[in-house]
Amino acid sequence: MVFCQSGYLHMPELRLVAYTDGACSGNPGPGGWGVLLQALSDGKVVKERELSEGEKLTTNNKMELFAAITALETLEHTSEITIFTDSKYVMNGIQTWLPGWKENNWKTSSKKPVKNKELWKQLDELCQQHKVDWNWVKGHAGNVGNERVDELARSAMEPYKENDGP
Repeated sequence: MVFCQSGYLHMPELRLVAYTDGACSGNPGPGGWGVLLQALSDGKVVKERELSEGEKLTTNNKMELFAAITALETLEHTSEITIFTDSKYVMNGIQTWLPGWKENNWKTSSKKPVKNKELWKQLDELCQQHKVDWNWVKGHAGNVGNERVDELARSAMEPYKENDGP
C-alpha cells in the first residue's frame, strides 16, 4: 500500500503469471505436471505457489493440458493471467485448432476425433472464465520459471517410475 500525494490509498496492481509443464517417461508411460503461480507487484514476486502431481500411465500431451487446467482452476476468482508454456501442442490447440474443433463437433480437419477432447473442453471452459494471455517459451533454454516447472513435473513423475509407483 502506498499513500499518494492526494492522500488516497493506492494499492499496486498485481499481475498474475503461471508457468506450466508436463513430462512423461515413455509416451504413454509414467508422467507428471508442474505449475508455478506467481503474483507480481512492480515486477517483484510477492506471492508464489507450486503445484505438481504424477500419474502411472499417461501421455506428455495430457500432462501439459493438466498443468494448464490446474493453473486456471487454482484461481479463486475471475482473473487476468499470463500463462507460459513450452508446449506447442497447448499453444497451437488453444490459439489455432480449438475454434475449428468446436465448429466441427470436436473433429480434426481430417475428420478424426480430437484426442484429449474432455481436457480441451475443460481448458476452453476455464479460458472463458478468465482473461488468459498465452505465451510460448522454448523449453530447456534457461527460462527460470520454465526450468522450475520442468523440475516439478519430473519430480512428480519419479515415484511412478520406480517399482510401478503408488
